[in-house]
Amino acid sequence: MAETRTEALHRNAEGLDIQAPEAILVSLADAQIEAAKAVRNAIPAIAKAAEIIAGRLSGGGKLAYAAAGSSGLMALADALELPGTFGIQRDRIAILVAGGDEAFRTLAGGPEDDVEEAATAVANAGIGAGDCLIALSASGTTPYAVRAIEEAARRGAATIGIANNRDSALLRQAETAILLETPPEVIAGSTRMGAGTAQKIALNMLSTLTAVHLGHVHDGYMVNLMADNIKLRDRAARIVAAISGRGKDEAAGLLEKSGGAVKTAILLAAGADSAAAAQKILEEAGQKLRPALSALGHDPEKRKPLSGKDHARTEK
Repeated sequence: MAETRTEALHRNAEGLDIQAPEAILVSLADAQIEAAKAVRNAIPAIAKAAEIIAGRLSGGGKLAYAAAGSSGLMALADALELPGTFGIQRDRIAILVAGGDEAFRTLAGGPEDDVEEAATAVANAGIGAGDCLIALSASGTTPYAVRAIEEAARRGAATIGIANNRDSALLRQAETAILLETPPEVIAGSTRMGAGTAQKIALNMLSTLTAVHLGHVHDGYMVNLMADNIKLRDRAARIVAAISGRGKDEAAGLLEKSGGAVKTAILLAAGADSAAAAQKILEEAGQKLRPALSALGHDPEKRKPLSGKDHARTEK
C-alpha cells in the first residue's frame, strides 16, 4: 500500500480486533470527530469555492459533481438536496458518478478507473464555459475524478477539487483545491469513514454558503425552499410567519397568493401590491430578501411585524 494518509494505519488500530466492543466504538467515534476537525483548515478554500459556484449559478450556469465510490455517495447526497432545500432548479445540477446508475446498486470498484466514461459523462452533461464542476476523491488520485476535472477545465468550466491527501493529482488539476487532511482511518483505507465524514461536512458548508451568496438564506431560514410535501409546506408557513410577524394561518394564505414562494409571500406581508410586484422587487434586489424588504421601507433588523399600510409599492 502507498503510504498516503488515507492508506496509513491509525495509531489506535493495533489489536483493534481483540478489543472490547465498546472500546472499538470509542476509537471509531473519536476518529470521526478528529476527521471532522480537519475541515476547519479548509475554510478559506471552501469560501473561495462557494463564491465561484454562486457566480456561475447566478449567471445561468450549471453545477456538476463528479466522483466514484463513497465520494460519489457524498456528492449525490449534497446534489440531491439542493432543489428542495434551496430551490436550485434540478436541470441546473448534474451528478456524474463512475458506473452510472448501476453504481447505486453495486458500487463496484472497476468503473472508477474508466477515464473515457468520465470524459463522456462531462460532455453528455453539457459542462462548459459558465459552468462549474466539483470533483471528489479521498485519495486524490481516482482516475474518474481526475479525468472529469481535466475535461471540464478543457471545456472552459470552473473546477473545484476536494481530496484528503496533500499534493494529489486532483488538487493539482483543480482551479480551486480543497484539502481535507484527515488522519489515517481506524480501518486503513476505509475512506467511507473519516475521509467521507469530512467530505460530507465540507460539501454541506460549500453548498450552504453558496445558497447564502445566492440569497436563498435569511436569518438562518431557507427562504427559497421548494414546499412540495406536507412537512415543507408547514415549514414554509412557519418561515413566513417568523420573518413577517404574521400568524401562521395568514402566512399560509400569503403563500397561496405567492404560488408557494416564501420570499414573495414575505414581501406581500411587507406591502408589495401583488406577487408580480414582489418578484420584480426581488429581481432588483438580486433575489436577496433583506435589500428587498429595505426597498419596501422596512428595516429587517428591527424584528417587528411587517406592515404594508404605509409602504405599499406598486408595480410600474
